[in-house]
Amino acid sequence: MRRLPVLPVLAAVVAGVLLLSGCSASSQSSSSGGGGVAQEGGPAPQQGDRSGAADGEASTDVQASDQKVVTTGWVTITTDDPIASSDTVVALVDELDGRIDNRSQQAGTEGQPASAQLTLRVPADRVDEALERLKDVGSIDSVSLTADDVTLQSRDLEAQITALRASIDRLLALVGSAATTADLIELETAISDRQTQLDSLTAQKQYLDDQVSYSTITLTLQTPAAVPEVVPGDFWSGLATGWASLTTAAAGFLVLLGVLLPWLVLAAIVVFVVLMLVRLSRRRRAAGAGSRGSAATEGAASPHPSGTFPVAPRVTAPGTSAAPATVQSAPTTPQAAPTTVADPRSASAPAREEERPRD
Repeated sequence: MRRLPVLPVLAAVVAGVLLLSGCSASSQSSSSGGGGVAQEGGPAPQQGDRSGAADGEASTDVQASDQKVVTTGWVTITTDDPIASSDTVVALVDELDGRIDNRSQQAGTEGQPASAQLTLRVPADRVDEALERLKDVGSIDSVSLTADDVTLQSRDLEAQITALRASIDRLLALVGSAATTADLIELETAISDRQTQLDSLTAQKQYLDDQVSYSTITLTLQTPAAVPEVVPGDFWSGLATGWASLTTAAAGFLVLLGVLLPWLVLAAIVVFVVLMLVRLSRRRRAAGAGSRGSAATEGAASPHPSGTFPVAPRVTAPGTSAAPATVQSAPTTPQAAPTTVADPRSASAPAREEERPRD
């Protein structure tokens, strides 16, 4: 058999052992390094979550602190003396570091009870305290509170104010570098316009901040409802009640008469005009009927075409002389004159006397 050399073989074995040991060491170091990274990366997200949660809570607190709320309310209180109670309310508002924006009072009369109205401006963080202390003034009948969130409106005004101020500052910086008079005038005009807008927005912001800082409460003070009167129990009380009711009814009648009087005058004028028109129409109708009647009369009394009325011949008795009958023609007038006819008997009367025998 052929023998191999010993030294090269031993060198090859040692090299293989060293190579294997190096590979195992590198694999162990890589595995240990990976574990270390995993351990270091594990807590990192937890710390990030904690810091993120802390930042979220801080931002929430900041938003809650920056929230703008306008509170308005209406309160009605019943008290025996509204005028005196209004003075008590003014002192109460002064103690709460507030102010009175409006105050009106009405003294009591026979037909209207006393009352008072006040507009209270109370610090927003002391509204509950003010309502609690108002219970000492009288009996609270009704309470109404309204809260309006104006945070976005306030932020919008702030952003506009900031932008206008920055624009005005830039324009003021350009005024010194204006080359011509026209450029200077244009810059001054732009600055004036922006300054006007800035003043308006600043006033709106101040009013909004005042509404947020001081809540508005409208307070009404009134007296208790009137107790109904007792029914009269004797003659004199009944007489007094009857007289009072009579005067009340008379006053009511006068008021009603005053309300209806203009309408009655207008109605009288209309009735008078209608009666005059009816009367005029009747007169016209009567005049028309009279003219038609006269025309009919004229037609009935119209004369004969020849101017005389025909008369029938009369028969006379024998031995008498008949006088001719004359007929007078009536003139053609609207009213026909009566026609007279001579009586033939009167003409023959002397002849008859002569024929009598003489004694």
